[in-house]
Amino acid sequence: MKKGFCFCLCSCLFFLFFISCAPIYKCGDPIPVKKSAFWGKRLKTVIQERDVLCEDLTKRDTTIAYLKNEIDSLSLALKSCDSLSAVLGDANLVLQKNYDDLQNAKLSEAEKFNNALALKTEELNQKTADLEQRDAQLLAKEKELAEREKSLAELKRKLAEKDAAVKSLNDAIKKALLGFDSDELSVEMRDGKVYVSMSNKLMFASGSCEVEPKGYEALKVLSDVMKKNPEIDILIEGHTDNVPMKQGKGSSIKDNWDLSVMRATSIVRILTWKFGVSPTQVTAAGRGEHFPIADNATAEGKAKNRRTEIILTPNLDKILNLSK
Repeated sequence: MKKGFCFCLCSCLFFLFFISCAPIYKCGDPIPVKKSAFWGKRLKTVIQERDVLCEDLTKRDTTIAYLKNEIDSLSLALKSCDSLSAVLGDANLVLQKNYDDLQNAKLSEAEKFNNALALKTEELNQKTADLEQRDAQLLAKEKELAEREKSLAELKRKLAEKDAAVKSLNDAIKKALLGFDSDELSVEMRDGKVYVSMSNKLMFASGSCEVEPKGYEALKVLSDVMKKNPEIDILIEGHTDNVPMKQGKGSSIKDNWDLSVMRATSIVRILTWKFGVSPTQVTAAGRGEHFPIADNATAEGKAKNRRTEIILTPNLDKILNLSK
């Protein structure tokens, strides 16, 4: 069909060319020989050109068919691309949503982590501050402990000095009272103090508050030791047995309490007024019959309970201050 179309096209072109170029002849006129050769040659050329044009048309048709196939393929590919683009668009939306959800989740998780980290940091800062405060307290306690250890060492030294002073005082009193019999007085150390126990045989007649001459002599010896140790405290305690006091005519002594107190004050007056012991060192006390050292059921026990105790104690004010 395409070749027939080409042939008709070429024939029409040739006819038009022939009409336009040929001279007009009347019917019956002879055609010149030269003219006939020229048109034969021209016809041959036109036919050749026709064949070339037909060949070109064939190639063009082939190319058009190929291009149509390509266009169809490209259309199909474009449709596939559109479908794929739609799928990818949907996938992209899903991915975007997943990304947004993940990002929001991560941001929320990060925010929670930051909040938790802030709390932990605050706790750590608080613990650090507490630790620093405890360190400061510990340093203060260590300093205080060092001061206490220093004070304790000083206290031990003072106590050792006190014990040494008590022992020295005990030895000095024993040495000073060597001239008196053991049934008249005794000297002993007890609880960091020196106890001088003087029997009534040495000090007082029965029911009397007047010191006997030998007792007076013993007090003079003791006063010499006391005056050499002005840092000691002296307690004078009067003791009786359990026999009730018989109040004589005109006597001011009412009972054993009175008797024990008055005997103690009599000794205090002698030590301070007669022998010059400082009154600030001396204290008088009456114990009556309530602190026996022996059984009052026997005469021997009663004799031991009728006594005067002179208790000498180092002044502990400095030592007590150190212990505080």
